[in-house]
Amino acid sequence: MDMPVPDPQILARKDAITARLRAALPASAVITDDTGLRAYECDALSAYRCPPLAVVLPGSTEEAAAALRICHEERVKVVPRGAGTSLAGGSMPTADAVVIGLARMNAVLEVDFASRAIHVQAGRTNLSVSAAVGAGGWFYAPDPSSQLACAIGGNIAMNSGGAHCLKYGVTTNNLLGVTLVMMDGSVVTLGGPWMDAGGLDLLGVVCGSEGQLGVVTEAWLRILPKPEGALPVLMGFSSNEVAGACVADIIRAGLSPVAIEFMDRPCIRACEAFARAGYPDCEALLIVEVEGSPGEIAAQIARIREIALRHDPVELREARDEDEARRIWLGRKSAFGAMGQIADYICLDGTIPVSKLPEVLRGIGGLSAHYGLGVANVFHAGDGNMHPLILYDANRPGDLERAEAMGADILKLCVAVGGCLSGEHGVGVEKRDLMEVQFATADLEAQMRIKDVFDPGWLLNPAKVFPLALSAGRRAG
Repeated sequence: MDMPVPDPQILARKDAITARLRAALPASAVITDDTGLRAYECDALSAYRCPPLAVVLPGSTEEAAAALRICHEERVKVVPRGAGTSLAGGSMPTADAVVIGLARMNAVLEVDFASRAIHVQAGRTNLSVSAAVGAGGWFYAPDPSSQLACAIGGNIAMNSGGAHCLKYGVTTNNLLGVTLVMMDGSVVTLGGPWMDAGGLDLLGVVCGSEGQLGVVTEAWLRILPKPEGALPVLMGFSSNEVAGACVADIIRAGLSPVAIEFMDRPCIRACEAFARAGYPDCEALLIVEVEGSPGEIAAQIARIREIALRHDPVELREARDEDEARRIWLGRKSAFGAMGQIADYICLDGTIPVSKLPEVLRGIGGLSAHYGLGVANVFHAGDGNMHPLILYDANRPGDLERAEAMGADILKLCVAVGGCLSGEHGVGVEKRDLMEVQFATADLEAQMRIKDVFDPGWLLNPAKVFPLALSAGRRAG
C-alpha cells in the first residue's frame, strides 16, 4: 500500500510541535510516547500500520479547533479518528501526521423531542444515541454492525448504514446538522434541528467526505418513535443464487421490509457457533424483518412467505418470541467477530443493483475458485450492499496480496454491473487506487476541487480517497 514519504522537516520539529499542542490543551490530551501512539497506528484494516507523529484527544469543539489551528500554522497533516472501526484504512495515519481522536467527546448536548432531534458530540457511540432516548420510546435508525463501538463522527465520515437502512436510510438520511472545525481552526455550523437548511447543501457534501474537508465535532441527528412491533423471519435456501433471486423478487414486489440480511454457509456456521441463534443448516440464509402493528406485520409476512415459497426454501420460520428475535440479530451483528475467530479476512462493501445479486454471487464464487481463497458472504441484501469476507492466512507469504487482488476484482465486478465501490465503509486507502474504475478523470478532478476549497493545503487525512497519481500536485509539503 503506497503512502507518501513523511516530511523530514515535520519529523525534525516533532518536539516543538507537540510542545505547542501541550501548551494549548490539557496535558492528558496529547499523546507522544511510543506505547501510546501504537494504539493509533491503524484502524480495523490492520494489515497496514504506521504510528502517527502525535495524538490529540480534545474534550470539546474549542480544544479541537485549537489543535487544528496549531497544525495549520505548522503545516502538519491531520487525521480525524472516531472509534477506529473503519474497515478501509480511513483513519490510518502517516508518520508526519497528528491524529485528532474524538473518543473523549461523547456527551449528549441536547434532546429536542418536539423537533425529533438529538444533539451529541461526535465521539458518542452509535448505539448509545438510541440508549439516550430509548426510555422515552425513541431511537436512532442507522445501525452498523459495529454500532456498539463505532462513533457518530466516523458514521458521518463514511455515511454508514446498517441492517435497517433498507427502510430508514443511511446516515445522510438521518443527519440534520454538524459542527465542523476547518483545517485553519475556524468553526462552522451546517444545518441544525430542523427539516432542511437554506442555501447550498454543504451538509450533504460533508457527510461521506471521509475527513477530507474538516473535523466533525458535534452532530444533530434525527430520532424516530420506536415501532409498535417487529418480527424477523428466517429463510433458508439451497444456494446463494436462489437466495439472491428471492431478495430481488421481494424488492420487485414493492414490499418494504425494515431489513433483508444475507449469510452464506461459512458465515452461518460461524455465527451459529458464536451466538446459538438457531440458524438452519442450509447454503444461504435470509433474515427478513418487518415492523408495524400486529395487522401490518401479519399482512407483510403473508406476502413475503408467498414469494419465498416460490423459491423452495429449505426452512421458513418466524421468531417465536423476543428472546429468539434477539438471538437471531445477535448472530448477524456478531458476524465479523465470529469470522475473525476462524481466519484473517478482508471485508469489502461494493454495492450493486438488487437485481444483479444472483449474477454477482456467482461471480464471487468463480473468483474464489480462481484465487484459491475462501469467501464468506454476509451483507445488507435489501439495498445490494455486499460484504464478502475474503479469507486468508496472514502468516502465509503471498496470501494478503492474493486476497487484495481478489478484492479488487470483486469491486470491479460490482462497478461493471452498475454498482459502486463502497456502500458504507468508505474508500480510505483500500479502494483509493480503484477510484478510476468508477470515475472518469474529470469526475475525480471535480471532487478534488471541492477539497481545494475546504482544505487548500491538502493537510486533512492525507493519501486517502483520491489516487496518489492524480492528487500528487495538491498534497501538502
